[in-house]
Amino acid sequence: MSILDKTKIGNFAQVNLELSRDRLTKEIIDAINISSVGKISDFRITDGKGIGVVLVLSNGKEQWFFEDEIDLLDENGEVIKKTIHTKKNENLIFKIFRELKYENKNNISELLNPINFFLWLIVSFKDIF
Repeated sequence: MSILDKTKIGNFAQVNLELSRDRLTKEIIDAINISSVGKISDFRITDGKGIGVVLVLSNGKEQWFFEDEIDLLDENGEVIKKTIHTKKNENLIFKIFRELKYENKNNISELLNPINFFLWLIVSFKDIF
């Protein structure tokens, strides 16, 4: 479920300052320290991977945040739980690849073993799939 499914313009969100402090100005950090809750004024595509929000902060300034830097609030001011996305159409091979683990080998005989090399190769490529 996307952030767009959970909220709309005019709703409120709470900023997690620890996740966004490194890219914010002192003025914005001071406004968040006064109140970490802001009103959603717009949505913005962040880096091609997700949706961020533009918040109006306590000092009236607007600042955008990545989806993972904020917690959405419901009508009562309670945090809406985040859901973790999983692919629904995973097949057995991808599940097996994801669960493979590789331990670094130190012994020369382990390094030369073709089975260990094959396992290393599979584990290295699993993130591509």
